[in-house]
Amino acid sequence: MMHRARILAYSGTFIALIAAGSWISIPLPPVPLTLQTLFVLLSGIVMKRYAVIPVALYVLLGAAGLPVFHNGTAGLGVLLGPTGGFLAGFIPSALVVGLAYEHESPKSRVAGLIAATCVTYVFGVAWLAWSASLSLPQAILVGVAPFVVGAVVKVAAAYAIGKRVA
Repeated sequence: MMHRARILAYSGTFIALIAAGSWISIPLPPVPLTLQTLFVLLSGIVMKRYAVIPVALYVLLGAAGLPVFHNGTAGLGVLLGPTGGFLAGFIPSALVVGLAYEHESPKSRVAGLIAATCVTYVFGVAWLAWSASLSLPQAILVGVAPFVVGAVVKVAAAYAIGKRVA
């Protein structure tokens, strides 16, 4: 079990890292490629199940108007726009990684990282299809296909970093 002071310190750190990751991006319409997902994965690796705390706070801070989303955007409009599902998907994604990293098995950890990435895409694609009036194949084409290579790199990077810090 993680001590409260450690949860607080890590939470602040990961909120800042996820926000910083939103500025490191490649603008691909309608969903930019950012480093946010890497930091969401790392929060789960470091904080285990408690990673839900900073990730949920990050989403809430952005919804409340703090400019922490892609390129300093904020507000409920962002969550209701095409990227909102991806942002909302960060929360269960952090939980999936966190629970996987409570196990020592490398297979469980890799599976958790992959599953968490898929969770983000499921939330993101579902919302993208609905909010942008796209068919599911169209939403997958614009919301997943351009990001597969980046997602694989981020999963590999998170796993490599996790071997050092977890």
